[in-house]
Amino acid sequence: MAEDGRVARPAWYALGRGGWRDYVTLLHAPYTAWHLSYVVIGGCLVPVMDWERLGAAVAAFALAVGIGAHALDELHGRPLRTSIPDGVLMALAALSIGAACAIGIAGALAFDAWLMLLVPVGVFLVLAYNLELFGGRVHDDLWFGLAWGGFPAISGYAVVSGEIRLVTLFAAAFAIFLSLAQRALSSHVRFIRRDVASVDGALELRDGSRLPLDPARLIAADERGLRLLTGAIVALAAAMVAFRI
Repeated sequence: MAEDGRVARPAWYALGRGGWRDYVTLLHAPYTAWHLSYVVIGGCLVPVMDWERLGAAVAAFALAVGIGAHALDELHGRPLRTSIPDGVLMALAALSIGAACAIGIAGALAFDAWLMLLVPVGVFLVLAYNLELFGGRVHDDLWFGLAWGGFPAISGYAVVSGEIRLVTLFAAAFAIFLSLAQRALSSHVRFIRRDVASVDGALELRDGSRLPLDPARLIAADERGLRLLTGAIVALAAAMVAFRI
């Protein structure tokens, strides 16, 4: 807790401010692993496995989401309160998204040309969502589920198999719903951590006792749920990889 009553860190995985810690925090490592797991889950559902293609898909999403999207997000409002210069954030975003596009284009040319359609879709989602383009219309709950849940799952399957089947849509639905659950929990946590200065009040229990309210108490359950869900989805992706091996 900060001295003024606020929760000190802007995210539960954020390190102390300054230097290399800012760059580690920028990666949103638990959530990046969460959304890369959708790529892995989608890729592991294919009839015939190709680890090289799956690895390329994971690498592209790690660059575009783990670095590019998060650099743009930090550039737009500094939600993580890092001291990374704007120019560095812009360079990180451009280089990582450009590299992700290069991987996608090279893979499509080598495997199946139609997969190149995924590249502009991915670029649109990263830019429109994280820069809140079109008046923020692409920055709501549904778009979060589609961009960071459904699209990675569909892309994982499509890149490995070269096609989209009914199972792909079910995997995308799973990823969308789980991403919406993540959004519901994390939106409340972010609001308390980043916007609430103090809390005044208490919970009066039936036995007559009182539990003082503070920001940490208000986010404890949601944040524990986010940590557990992160571990669960990563464990599921690892189990599917182990099964295919």
